[in-house]
Amino acid sequence: MKRFASLVVLGLLLQIVGNAQTSPTGNWLIYFGNQSFKKDWIWTNEIQHRNYNAFGDLEQLLIRTGIGKNLTPGNNNLLLGVGYIQSEPYTTGTNIKTKQIEWRTYQQFLTKQNIGRLYLQHRYRLEERFIPDNFKVRFRYFLGLNIPVSKKEMGAKTWYASMYNEIFMHTTSTLFDRNRVYGAIGYQVGPSIKLELGLMQQIQQNKSRTQFQLVVFNNLPL
Repeated sequence: MKRFASLVVLGLLLQIVGNAQTSPTGNWLIYFGNQSFKKDWIWTNEIQHRNYNAFGDLEQLLIRTGIGKNLTPGNNNLLLGVGYIQSEPYTTGTNIKTKQIEWRTYQQFLTKQNIGRLYLQHRYRLEERFIPDNFKVRFRYFLGLNIPVSKKEMGAKTWYASMYNEIFMHTTSTLFDRNRVYGAIGYQVGPSIKLELGLMQQIQQNKSRTQFQLVVFNNLPL
């Protein structure tokens, strides 16, 4: 199982690097927090600092938060949230950036499953995007997979392989928006903290881009 998990992640990373040579590799620094309160309620908070390069050339700053309710202990969750997105795209053919602000509201259903040593997560999200002079609605489906490598089960001081695929669909006639494929090696520090280092390839209509990702997960009771 250890060899299988390592080979799967290595294959994903090599495929991502090999297939995404259309633009320089960027870097995403990501923090995910989930804090439980009362009995079945969760407060989520998320910050993503996305760079065109290794660090310092901001592509996008994303801040999200939401309130969710567990329908069953730890496995099924409904959530309502809001997001602030600051994008800084370059004007085509120049080194000049423009700043664009977008607000989002979103609704999602998340469900988790364990199949032997496989930890699966399905996330269904509907987004309402408030862009200056525009309004868009988008659907996202996320399928994630964690496989413990150094132990039989996920837990403190465990190395694991992490993979996901997420597809984004418009509600307009042009359905496909983008697809993200990710592979990483992770380490669960303790009951609440996980760290991941991986590569993600984002495929859009006319371009693709590879991103390094450094991710911190923090799951604590309030």
